[in-house]
Amino acid sequence: MTQEHDNSCDCGECEEIITLIDDNGEEKDFTVIDIIELDGSEYAILLPVETDESEDEDSEEAIILKFTQDEDGEDVLVDIEDDEEWEKVADTWEDMLAKEESEES
Repeated sequence: MTQEHDNSCDCGECEEIITLIDDNGEEKDFTVIDIIELDGSEYAILLPVETDESEDEDSEEAIILKFTQDEDGEDVLVDIEDDEEWEKVADTWEDMLAKEESEES
């Protein structure tokens, strides 16, 4: 998967849908809601695209995947294996959300 993005775009209207294949070979669509750069690595915050009548984002759980490159030099998203690294990214994202909410108030 090749992923290009512009970190300066915060219009809130630029939604990108990506399709990931799970361990069972099933395709699942996700909306890229944020991309975070932390300690020299980039991470994608994704929300599953709901196919039923449920549109309440609060009931959906975001997932965090790390950008890395495969043997061909293509960008790919992988699970974060290290719990400490995952917590650090999750905390950073939560802090960003809290800051945005306080700025909107």
